[in-house]
Amino acid sequence: MSTEKEFMKIGDKTFHSRLIVGTGKYKDFDETRQAIEISGAEMVTLAVRRIELDKNKDSILNHLDPQKYTFLPNTAGCYTVKDAVMTCELAREAGLGNIVKVEVIGDEKTLFPDNEATLEASKLLIKDGFHVLPYCTDDVILCKKLEDAGCSAVMPLAAPIGSGLGIRNPYNIKLILEAVSCPVIIDAGVGTASDASRAMELGVDGILMNTAIAGAKDPLKMSMAMKMAVESGRMAYEAGRIPKKLYASASSPMDGLIDL
Repeated sequence: MSTEKEFMKIGDKTFHSRLIVGTGKYKDFDETRQAIEISGAEMVTLAVRRIELDKNKDSILNHLDPQKYTFLPNTAGCYTVKDAVMTCELAREAGLGNIVKVEVIGDEKTLFPDNEATLEASKLLIKDGFHVLPYCTDDVILCKKLEDAGCSAVMPLAAPIGSGLGIRNPYNIKLILEAVSCPVIIDAGVGTASDASRAMELGVDGILMNTAIAGAKDPLKMSMAMKMAVESGRMAYEAGRIPKKLYASASSPMDGLIDL
């Protein structure tokens, strides 16, 4: 068995873990910190418009070691290009770095992204020196345009944010993987460990999740389950599954059978 381990590269950073986790919806900061630590994640996403940026006040930033984690500020709650760009600029000014998750929401009910606005915001931010990871629909053409614009990764949704529906269209994800050479990270829709494993088995580079862990009955146990699911799913992808067949195929070879 090969012991060589592949890493996930985003911008100028390399990550051993392919799991990115969020910081919202936990009962308190201590549970948030524990869940993130158990998950093994090295990148943590922060909703800039929903957290306290003043470290002199009680903030999640006081509970996470910036030497241990790479922060991924996101533009959750932004409905315009202007708001998304300003939110990323605010995050950089606050010392959260220049790797950002860009989402420009187009529909309040489904939280589906406005693809055209996301592409426009991404172009502006890349021009301003940001490493952009855009949240988008599972649209092959859009993902190609985002890569061509210079995005460091694309983050197609698996299902609506927080829905827990799992991978609704694995075929589109496979097409995106064929179409782009930048990292593909599943963002939104994962509900349980089997969803995470299935996504990784498709060959995606990573998964971002929040509600699936924070909303579980036991977030800490689910955090460990997701860690193992991402790792096993990636390993299965690298190992290469057997082809699917309609009829049975004997596990033992037929040659050399002993005559009775």
